[in-house]
Amino acid sequence: MTFSTSRRTALKLGLGALVATTATGALTACATESDAAPAPSTDINYSTKAILLGTAGGPPPMSGRSGIGSAVVVDDKTYLVDLGHGSFNKIHQAGIDATSISAIFVTHLHSDHIAELYTLPFLRHGGIRSLTGPVQIYGPGRAGALPNTGQDHPLINPENPTPGTVDFIEKSMEATAYDLNIRIRDENWPDIRTVINTHDIAIPEVGADPLNNRTPAMAPFLVFEDEHVRVTAILVDHPPVFPAFAFRFDTADGSIVFSGDATICDNMVRIAQDADYLVHEVINLDWVASTNAPDELIEHLRASHADVDAIGALAERAGVKTLVLNHLVPGDPSFTSNEEWKRRAQQGFSGQVIVGEDLAILGLPDNR
Repeated sequence: MTFSTSRRTALKLGLGALVATTATGALTACATESDAAPAPSTDINYSTKAILLGTAGGPPPMSGRSGIGSAVVVDDKTYLVDLGHGSFNKIHQAGIDATSISAIFVTHLHSDHIAELYTLPFLRHGGIRSLTGPVQIYGPGRAGALPNTGQDHPLINPENPTPGTVDFIEKSMEATAYDLNIRIRDENWPDIRTVINTHDIAIPEVGADPLNNRTPAMAPFLVFEDEHVRVTAILVDHPPVFPAFAFRFDTADGSIVFSGDATICDNMVRIAQDADYLVHEVINLDWVASTNAPDELIEHLRASHADVDAIGALAERAGVKTLVLNHLVPGDPSFTSNEEWKRRAQQGFSGQVIVGEDLAILGLPDNR
């Protein structure tokens, strides 16, 4: 490599809607000082940059913000991280050429992170194939077990109740075979099986277990490497989901880490050590408590996501240069302003804090 909300409103939002805001060039070197969102800018030339395609989390749609999704662009190659609702259009709005997409990395298999994972190749596979071959997709394999809640719940697909990424893509192709077969014959589209190549990420033998030990102490491990980027992963804690990964992209210009969905955990410190950017999800637990949502939902959010008041200390431990807040809860800026997000995340952190916004560009100075 060379390189104060009502219960009804709270439930409507799903409380899992994790959001940021809407700037681009203004976020490359410094955080925006205003909640106003500048128009997206794609004229900043960096050899390596990340683009926050969407900064909302959770399945429900959010006004003004798209579902979670990011891109890392290195020279003429693009690498995607998660594809939540709206990502298909955001890729176009960001000016990303479909033929530049080399690989896609999935942090975990919650619906808001894979809503458009299949949509991208399904709707655009006639133009998505890069000149170097099929687009590689890397994501979690089969979990192997479901959490035991002590209640009698229905079981969907008992033959394979915890499918992985390969299963997801294969079954999606089966379900859409009529369209695929028609387009091959009527419009001369390529066989989609030659356009994408899907992999379940193999977890090293570190004693990981879906029920009892989701995030054992471990070193980051290699997932993908080419002449532009080296991508490593580590298990992070997003209970009860397993596996859930964070990804680190190392290039000749620097490093960018994406947490996916994760609570505060030591493995995140390991993979984010000395990174230029740590793009991490955060939640405002004070706002969650104010919603009068069901206790079980509040407890899930508290246990599964990163408290904004604690994220600065994690970033300081990791020695990262810039902390980028992403996948924010609540997503609506009228509930939590950019200034409040930034002030709370800055606690315990000596570096720079940026509040992520849709189509923001995070550039790395050219070190070549």
